[in-house]
Amino acid sequence: MDVSSLFKASVKAVNLRNRDLGTPAAESQPRRARSKSTFCVKAHAVVMQISKLREFLLENRKAYLNFSNYLSAAPHMTDAERDEIDLGAQRIMSTCSQLVKDLKREIAASTEITQQNIEHREIMLLLIEDYLKNVCKIYSEQKAMRVKKAMEMRRISRLQANQPSATKRSVLNAVDSVDDNDTKNGSNESSPMKIQEINGDVNTMTYEEELSAEDIQMFESENEQLYNELNTMTEEVKQIESKVVHIAELQEIFTEKVLDQDKDLDRLMTTVVGSTENVKEANEQIRQAIQRNAGLRVWILFFLLVISFSLLFLDWYNP
Repeated sequence: MDVSSLFKASVKAVNLRNRDLGTPAAESQPRRARSKSTFCVKAHAVVMQISKLREFLLENRKAYLNFSNYLSAAPHMTDAERDEIDLGAQRIMSTCSQLVKDLKREIAASTEITQQNIEHREIMLLLIEDYLKNVCKIYSEQKAMRVKKAMEMRRISRLQANQPSATKRSVLNAVDSVDDNDTKNGSNESSPMKIQEINGDVNTMTYEEELSAEDIQMFESENEQLYNELNTMTEEVKQIESKVVHIAELQEIFTEKVLDQDKDLDRLMTTVVGSTENVKEANEQIRQAIQRNAGLRVWILFFLLVISFSLLFLDWYNP
């Protein structure tokens, strides 16, 4: 049931009544800023560091993943800068994780705050851990894409290094075959073939017709070999891509497991602290029980001595 209109009417009626009675309305005093606890200050600092890391990674994402550098307008960076970004991101993530652990220990060791505040702080730390996991996921994806691109570029460079040698061999064989044919036909400089070669208008089909069957067979075998090598390299690149993606997934799972282990370690530490306190209380109770038993033995011994002296006195007094 909505009673907002009724509440507003009641407030207006009270203000009118106070105005008629001449009672000044209570002036709203500015609220004093509440002093934040050290826990809130530390948690805010951790969140700010994680936010700055996330903004930095997203701002430099295009330059970090731009490996071609063909477009001058697109942002790009060197491998040294990428390594520096990786090192800084890993250092910030480890620092934030350590700070979250310290805050958990502080919560476990605090005894001056209420149970409601403890639960509130634990929920805050859970949200901070989820935020840190998301930032770690962004970094892991970028790192996996960088490794994938690096492997592709390495394979392509190897392919380009092997291809010119085969092309060079083919050209040399073709030149040798043309020289042999020219030697057989005579060294007449005014032949149509020579004139076309000088003018640069050599027809490709005419050039291929002058090749021998052995040269054509050799070219076909070399082309087939290059094609097979290219297919093999393509399959290897695809396998490496799948492996890199799988490694990135495993790294993400590993990060989550590490954070879960941190939670388990913190819980274990809290349990150990509680067990230590229980052991101390048990030792104190055992000490008190020993003291009580010692006092009881003293009273029993005193009672026996008194009874013994009383019997001796009565025996002496009544012969």
